[in-house]
Amino acid sequence: MPHSVELALDLPPQVENAGVGVHGYAGPHDVFRLPRLWQLHLYGYSGTLEFGGFRHPIRPGHVSLVPPGTEAHFHYDATRCEHLYAHFRLPGEGERHRVPVMQDAGADAAVLSAMLRQTVAAGTQSPARAAAELWTVLWRTTGLAGASGNRQGSRHPALRTAMAHIEEHLAAPLGVPDIARAAGISHTHLTRLFRDDTGLTVVGYIRRRRMQRARHLLIASTLAIPAIAATVGIPDLQAFNKICRRELGASPRAIRHSGRR
Repeated sequence: MPHSVELALDLPPQVENAGVGVHGYAGPHDVFRLPRLWQLHLYGYSGTLEFGGFRHPIRPGHVSLVPPGTEAHFHYDATRCEHLYAHFRLPGEGERHRVPVMQDAGADAAVLSAMLRQTVAAGTQSPARAAAELWTVLWRTTGLAGASGNRQGSRHPALRTAMAHIEEHLAAPLGVPDIARAAGISHTHLTRLFRDDTGLTVVGYIRRRRMQRARHLLIASTLAIPAIAATVGIPDLQAFNKICRRELGASPRAIRHSGRR
């Protein structure tokens, strides 16, 4: 793990301030410290962040996290350097998530930017909304490719994209070529990534996720069994019954009954 920080995310952050920062006009170097607040930056410029004996290259689309009380040195490569920022407290004391100080958000940069702009827009009008938006941003930083301290973060970005696509489309027909196209990789590469990470084929993984969702709905909801079958992308009731018996070991009715005893 590179230079990193630990985030306790069991409670939402308390947002003190969020906005768009513009630097570089006064010179190529700033020193910044927030005694009691975390600072998160999503950069639109190139430069360097330095603290704790480490130097981190800044590039557009990179996101950084600096803990409270840290003297951070920012070096700018231009006279107008813009970034989105949030200054916040983390009141949680639960499980901690180790995250690199600086990460390339990659394809997630646009999503993080949109959420941070929502944080800024909520501002003083809706502190709860601002906290919710920033909380989501912080959780997403734990799942970026660089955050290897957790399983999700250690996955190949294309695999994470493919899995997200599958979750969003479980109710629809899911073809492996379509999933590979959504992930931006070849069919063969996608198959290898799933094998290496899950031990399953892409089709096997889809079947497992459909059955996990079906089991949840059978036990936790009053949704009719035909509706559950359609919700998990197996609208043929006979096929749904057959797959339930094979994958879950019992019929849908038996699973529902056993889960409610």
